[in-house]
Amino acid sequence: MNRTDTDRIADWVIRRGLEGVAEPDLLRDFCLKCGEAGLPVTRALMLIDTLHPVHEGRVFRWRGDGKDEETVREYGPSGEGAAAEAWHASPFYHLLQSGKEEMRRRIGFGEPASFPIIQEIKDDGHTDYLLFVHRFSAEGSIGEMDCVYSSWSTDHPDGFTEPAVAALRRLAPALGLAIKNAALSRIAATLVDVYLGHDAGKRVLDGRIQRGVADRIDAVLWFSDLRSFTTITDTSLPGEIIPLLNDYAGAVITAIHEAGGDVLKLIGDGTLAIFRDDDPAVACAHALKAEAAMRRNVAALNERRGGEGRATTAVYLGLHIGEVFYGNVGSVDRLDFTVVGPAVNEASRIASMCRSVDRPVLISQAFAKALPAAKRARLAAVGRFALRGVGQVQDLHTLDPAFM
Repeated sequence: MNRTDTDRIADWVIRRGLEGVAEPDLLRDFCLKCGEAGLPVTRALMLIDTLHPVHEGRVFRWRGDGKDEETVREYGPSGEGAAAEAWHASPFYHLLQSGKEEMRRRIGFGEPASFPIIQEIKDDGHTDYLLFVHRFSAEGSIGEMDCVYSSWSTDHPDGFTEPAVAALRRLAPALGLAIKNAALSRIAATLVDVYLGHDAGKRVLDGRIQRGVADRIDAVLWFSDLRSFTTITDTSLPGEIIPLLNDYAGAVITAIHEAGGDVLKLIGDGTLAIFRDDDPAVACAHALKAEAAMRRNVAALNERRGGEGRATTAVYLGLHIGEVFYGNVGSVDRLDFTVVGPAVNEASRIASMCRSVDRPVLISQAFAKALPAAKRARLAAVGRFALRGVGQVQDLHTLDPAFM
């Protein structure tokens, strides 16, 4: 492989990285281009940690020997158990601990395999193995994402030539930078999705981050919180509070997402969400579908937690429909993407009334009117109430127990 080919592939990597090509496509096409230029890569792997509530990172693989292998795999925490043992037995971990950047094993020419994965590659007929760890500076790191790892092997009878090794030394960092770019884009999408909600996160990534920019929309508003949460926190061990919140938030949020809703905010034990559709009746139906799923989730959760001798509770829910402003609210350097307006306040007040009337769900007059007659028949009137901070009294409804 000559210098011209190396320069050409390096330029290609930079352009594809700027275009935001997905990591497995980058790795595949890179290996194919190397092969065309006379650099005989048979098997390649790249991995990079990420910032995600579940996954620690992602592995990307490519094979040119026709054997099937998973091209993308997300891995969990590697700090304990079998995952930690596997990590500590890897050549990447050895490089990190030694402070070195490169390792080569000419396994087809008498050099020891040294590590289980290298022995596996040798048993697979490969003759040469090269791996790199390219570290980021402290300013370039995000959480555990502080370097990019890559490994390269060949089954060529002569292994990698010295020019081939030199080419990989030059090209691997460029490919690593392109992989990092894709990973950062993925992290940004994950963060806004996790902390803002799917629709709000997408709007932020689309550039709608100017202060005061908001849309006037009609939406179904969901406001829920936990029954007797203050009492539970006063009587439970401190270490039980966060697991309880996570359990019940999971039951509520899963139901909302599965019914097509978007969670905008978690406020202590409370959840604010919206459901949208061009047809208000459809949006209301989705909210009621989420309510039914949430009740099933909570019932199953209470059965499990009760069997474990842990605190259980229920969910109070207020449902309303109305016009709101949906967008950025806050100061110049601290914005919140949320919904504001009188209808949001009404939804909160309706939810708080659940305690007073001892009903698990209360539905506004506007929500009831938006339902088709068949679904409206499943509601039961609770009474006429003056809600705190709301100018007009209104009729509130609940679900007929026969349909819950």
